[in-house]
Amino acid sequence: MSASPIRFALHGGAGVIDRTSLDAEREADCHWQLRNIAEQAHQALLAGTSALDVVQRAVEALEDCPWFNAGHGSVLNADGVPELDAALMDGRDRRCGAVAALRGQRHPIRVARAVLDDGQHVLLAGDGAARFAIEQGLTAIDDATLITAERHAQWQRASASGRVSLDHDVAIESSDRCGTVGAVARDLHGHLAAATSTGGMTNKRPGRVGDTPLIGSGTWADDRTVCVSTTGTGEHFIRAQVAFLVHARMCFDGCTLATAATAALDEVAQLGGCGGLIAIAHDGQLVLPFNTPGMYRAWIDADGRVDTAIYAC
Repeated sequence: MSASPIRFALHGGAGVIDRTSLDAEREADCHWQLRNIAEQAHQALLAGTSALDVVQRAVEALEDCPWFNAGHGSVLNADGVPELDAALMDGRDRRCGAVAALRGQRHPIRVARAVLDDGQHVLLAGDGAARFAIEQGLTAIDDATLITAERHAQWQRASASGRVSLDHDVAIESSDRCGTVGAVARDLHGHLAAATSTGGMTNKRPGRVGDTPLIGSGTWADDRTVCVSTTGTGEHFIRAQVAFLVHARMCFDGCTLATAATAALDEVAQLGGCGGLIAIAHDGQLVLPFNTPGMYRAWIDADGRVDTAIYAC
């Protein structure tokens, strides 16, 4: 491995994903979407684009893909509207920006980046986040333009039964199983960055915030150690502080990335949760562990090849 390897990975949610969950056409399209976004990220990194810009662009592309629970295609809350969370973090100086319970924006990760660039705050929520986005010149949209027929039908089923569900729940139907999205990168200069975006839980209470926009829970980047983006049962990932825990085990305990990531997911499992994460260490090592039957993922290996996968094996 070279002294400064370009590395990149993305995820589109972890959960109960087996080979009977997707028809052949949808499975092929998911692979194509994941590969296309990863290849574009790879080319940008080769051209010298910063890790921070690359992860933002990758997540924006995932937010545009209706298969995933972020941006266009997000799940709906109990009021039947999408409420979006997103965060990104720059490993160079640990600057970060996040939004929670955001409405009226197609790309919540773009609003999170505006929070980071503005520098006054780290996390903005609800109406305040929406107002800030407009002040920053980001165009407001009608929430209805984010809603797909599939997600609306999913919400109707959940609402009728009084169910609040994650994309990771065992009992949900296969069409509900594309989840939170995220990306991590190491650029030509060895800098790290992470970004994560989600619509959260189907039929969730308005105002519910998961792990995605909470720095240290769902998103983390520090050039000294690691960049991390997580996906899973958000309340458990918050309680375990998963993204920061990977960093802490590497920084303070001297653990390898693989050991730290596995230990962090073990903490989630002990609390009764499940999910996965993608992470790149300061030296270019990359891991994509999960404790569910599958996780939508793509990555650039040490030889510069782009690979994609969905199932555990």
